[in-house]
Amino acid sequence: MNRTLVSAAVGAALLAAGGYAGYWYAKRSGHDAMAAAAPAAKADAGRKVLYWHDPMYPQQKFDKPGRSPFMDMDLVPVYADDGADAGGVKVSPRVVQNLGVRTAVAEKGRLEVTVEAVGTVAFDERAVTLVQSRTPGYIEKLFVRAPLDPVKKGQPLAQLFVPEWAGAQEEYLALRRSTAPGAQELARAARNRLLLLNMSEEQIAEVEREGRPQPRITLASPVDGVVGELGAREGMTLMPGGMLFRINGLSTVWVNVDIPEAQAGAVVPGAPITATVPAYPGEKFGGRLNAVLPDVVAASRTVRARVELANPGGKLKPGMYANLAIAPAASREAVLVPSEAVIPTGRRTVIVVDRGDSKFEPVEVETGREQGGRTEILKGLDAGARVVVSGQFLIDSEASLKATTTRMGEAGGKEYQADAKLEKFGKDTWTITHGPVPELKWGAMTMEFLPMKGGVPAEAKPGQEVRLSFVLDKDGMPVVTKIAPKGSAK
Repeated sequence: MNRTLVSAAVGAALLAAGGYAGYWYAKRSGHDAMAAAAPAAKADAGRKVLYWHDPMYPQQKFDKPGRSPFMDMDLVPVYADDGADAGGVKVSPRVVQNLGVRTAVAEKGRLEVTVEAVGTVAFDERAVTLVQSRTPGYIEKLFVRAPLDPVKKGQPLAQLFVPEWAGAQEEYLALRRSTAPGAQELARAARNRLLLLNMSEEQIAEVEREGRPQPRITLASPVDGVVGELGAREGMTLMPGGMLFRINGLSTVWVNVDIPEAQAGAVVPGAPITATVPAYPGEKFGGRLNAVLPDVVAASRTVRARVELANPGGKLKPGMYANLAIAPAASREAVLVPSEAVIPTGRRTVIVVDRGDSKFEPVEVETGREQGGRTEILKGLDAGARVVVSGQFLIDSEASLKATTTRMGEAGGKEYQADAKLEKFGKDTWTITHGPVPELKWGAMTMEFLPMKGGVPAEAKPGQEVRLSFVLDKDGMPVVTKIAPKGSAK
C-alpha cells in the first residue's frame, strides 16, 4: 500500500516538472521568436549617421552600433537628414534671413585674461630709513622742520652738540702731539674711545686735520625721499637711540589693491602689472604683483594684494588712485566662442549650434573665463562647430517650445500600437514583451508597463499574444490603454 503511494507521488512530481519545463521552453521560444522577428538596427546605406542611442534613454549617445546597456534592445541610429530632434528646431531660410542670424566658428585658442582692479598708492615700507641719535647731546639747529618735506641724499637735516665728544677729542689730540714714551700707544687707545662714542672715521679724520675739538656734528639724509615722521625740535635733549627722522624713499611705491574673490585664483605673486593714474593720462607705470595677502575683506568679498611700482620722477604720490591691469600667470588652451553666443539661463548655460541646412540645436555647455568679447567653453562644444551669435534667443525659445509641445503630445494621449506577449501582471507594473514601435524608434524588447484602468481584463492571461495599445505619461513611462486579440485592426 505504501509502495503504491510513493510511486504515484514520484510520478506526479515528474509530470509537474516536465510540464513546467515545457511551459518555460514555450515561453522562451516565443520570446526568442518575437526578438528574432524584429530585425537588428542597421544603418541605412547612403545616409550619414550622427550617433546611436537607446530611444528609452535618448540623452545617452554612442558612436557605434551595439546592444543598449539600459534595455534589452539594439541601439538605434540617428541620421543627419532626420531633421532637428526634440531639443532642436528647423527654421526656414527666409526666417533666418529676417531674424538677422549671424554665426561664428568655435576655435581652439588661449584666452589671456587680465584682471582689472583699482588701488591706492602708498609708501614703500621697505624703502624706509631711520636717522637716530647715537650719543647724548642737544639739537642746536634744525634744517628740516616739517613732515613730508622732500630731502635729497646728503642734505643736512640737523646740527647736534655732543659734550662728551669735546673732552675725549681734547685728550686724543694731546696724546697725539705728545713725545713722551708710550704716548702713541695711549693715543691709539684714545682714538678707539672716540669710535666707541659713535664718532665715524670721517669725523675723527676731521679732528686730526683741524687739530682742534669738533663737538658738533651735522646729520645728513642718507637717501632721497620725504620726511615721513619728524621727532626732532631745536633745543631738545637727545638720548642714545632716539628717533629723529623717518625718511620714506620714493623711487618705488606700493599700490594696495582689493581683488574680487572670484578672480583671486587668476593672479599670483610676480605677475606683471600695468598701472595708470588720472593725474597723468596716457602714461603707464610698470611693476609686479609683490604679494597676495592672506586676508579677505568680508564686507566686499575681496582679497588684498600689494603691488610694487617704479616711480620715476616721484610722480606717484601716496593717496592717489591707480587703475591696475594684472596679467595672469599662465593661460590654458580651450574652445573659444564670441561671448554674445552664450545664453545664461540661471540653471544652465546654452549655445545654439548651426547644424547646417537651416537646422539649429541648443547645446548645454560649461563656460570658463571671459575676456575681450570671447568666452572659454570647457565642456559641451567642440572646436569647429558653428555657433549662432545673433538671433539665438528666438531660436532657443522656438526649440524649447517645440520640445515642450512634443512632451505634451506624448503625455496627452498619443497612442502607439505593437504586437506583444503578456508575461506577468504585477500590482504596480505589467511585464510585456513587445515588437518594434517605429514611431518611437523602439526595437523588440521586454519591459515594464503601467497597468491600464480597470485592472487586468478577464480574458488576459500570461503567455497570451495580443495587440497592445499604450500611451506615454508626462515622465515618458508607457501606460497600457488597450489589449486586443492579435491580428486586430490598428
